[in-house]
Amino acid sequence: MKLNTKSCALIAALLLLADRGLTGCTAAQAADLSPVPALYSPAPTAGESLVDRTDGGHAITADGETAFYSNITVTKTGDAEGDEADFYGENAAVLAENGAALTLREVSVMTDGKHANAVFSCGEDTAVHIADSTVVTSGDCSGGLMTTGGGTMNANNVVVHTTGRSSAAIRSDRGGGTVTVTGGTYDTAGVGSPAVYSTADITVTDAELSTTASQGVVVEGKNSVTLENVALTAANTQKNSGKSPWYQAVMLYQSMSGDADEGEASFTMRGGSITNLNGDIFFVNNTRAVIQLTAARIVNDDPDGVFLRAAAAGWGREGANGGHVELYTAAQTLEGDLLVDSLSTLNLHLWDGSVLTGAVNPADEGEVYVELTDGARWVLTGDSHVRSLKCDADSIDLNGHTLNVDGEVYVEGSASEGSPVEHTPAVAAEHPHGLPGGHGKAEKK
Repeated sequence: MKLNTKSCALIAALLLLADRGLTGCTAAQAADLSPVPALYSPAPTAGESLVDRTDGGHAITADGETAFYSNITVTKTGDAEGDEADFYGENAAVLAENGAALTLREVSVMTDGKHANAVFSCGEDTAVHIADSTVVTSGDCSGGLMTTGGGTMNANNVVVHTTGRSSAAIRSDRGGGTVTVTGGTYDTAGVGSPAVYSTADITVTDAELSTTASQGVVVEGKNSVTLENVALTAANTQKNSGKSPWYQAVMLYQSMSGDADEGEASFTMRGGSITNLNGDIFFVNNTRAVIQLTAARIVNDDPDGVFLRAAAAGWGREGANGGHVELYTAAQTLEGDLLVDSLSTLNLHLWDGSVLTGAVNPADEGEVYVELTDGARWVLTGDSHVRSLKCDADSIDLNGHTLNVDGEVYVEGSASEGSPVEHTPAVAAEHPHGLPGGHGKAEKK
């Protein structure tokens, strides 16, 4: 295995911290950790180095029990293959299953093997709580924090770095679960390794996410990702398959692998930022999707990239695998075009002073509705085509371009009353909670 400079430096730092008896925080920070109950049973396992070098084995297993580890170093080598590792935790360095409650504090976890996930929560009523810790994986198919089968993962101030292929920092697979991440940094260097891959309900707050080869966030099927005050930097420069010609920061899709239920994919961002270094900001394919953006700073450093692309690709049934999007914004700046192909639909809701600078459906392929309310504005940068439009008289600046509404040329300075287009399959056009007005394996992990 060839480690890059960043990986070598990180591992060296981990070894130094382990030698000092601290991993991931200073002694002063350790004093601020929430107290451990006086009668915690069993007592914490602390100050040890736990090693497993077997194929399929674990350094730590919590099977239907309560366990607590603090100030330890975990090292895992050995390989595994396929579903037993991806779905049930075979070969994970740390595995909690069958209703276990596992707490990890000030731990260092390092794995170097194929399908060697670092920390794994498997099954309903299973919960892992990890804080002030560091996780490094270097093999393929080796996620940092992994959740399946309805498990729970709670992470606070964790540093995760992965370098292998299909090795998301925050990862889930079949059966999903609930993942809550607060603070910390989560970065990946491998192909097909987003910072977050969701077949679960995942919420990340006050953290930094970054990638150097993959999408920043991927949501598959009827699952969700919510980012609150998160800084996401994505450099999707390599592909894990040939199913799509486009690169993007955030992808919502359905692979049809059976790992995620079919239904509405959801991405919500409040505050924070997205910095995209290559390709588009959002891509929606072969699924219904709801995207909610509130006061996030979104910058695309690729001049050829678009803000949103809803289009067919290599997933799903040909001829019925477009993207069907409800995009809601509040106090949001959007820069870039929104493209909708002939198999796709878009309802764009610009609210609460949001400003769009770009063209919408310039190729006149898909069905599109645009709504501008509460002081929202649209400045065109190219000719645009919509099926339906709702706006006040002063909402749209044509900027020298033409806007066609259901085949008729829109006259600048006029109000319009329209209604959302229907999605096929249908997506409910209800106001989402938290905004004004209402409440494939191929790309995987």
